[in-house]
Amino acid sequence: MSHPGTLARSAAVLAWSSGIGFGLPGLYAIAHLVRHGEIATFLGYPTYGHGVFENRCGIRTTVPLLSAFVVVCAAECGAGALLWQRRRAGGTLALVLLPVETVFWVGFSLPYGPVAAAARTALVLRYLRRVPGRGR
Repeated sequence: MSHPGTLARSAAVLAWSSGIGFGLPGLYAIAHLVRHGEIATFLGYPTYGHGVFENRCGIRTTVPLLSAFVVVCAAECGAGALLWQRRRAGGTLALVLLPVETVFWVGFSLPYGPVAAAARTALVLRYLRRVPGRGR
């Protein structure tokens, strides 16, 4: 899997998986919190709650923080679209979003985000090393 197109498209799929996989449930979690005043649960586990953000900042900050995370997830989907088109900007955007995503994964206690991000980042770095230029 060293062909640049394969690397870029594989990274795109991982970016979309992360963006959609966290973003759509994030929208549900916001709606649930606004309607019911409590963190939603799924299979007995809190969704986007009981993490560092809630423990240190309180539940009142959850909607704005989760809204910001959903925007980051949308940007991740945008990075995926650019990567699918084999544009360097998609790889750059994915790398720029990584520290921001990490803050949210830690803050909301989301253990699976870093796993997908590690694979995506490895693919992005390999892709960026194989394609010439800066502005493509």
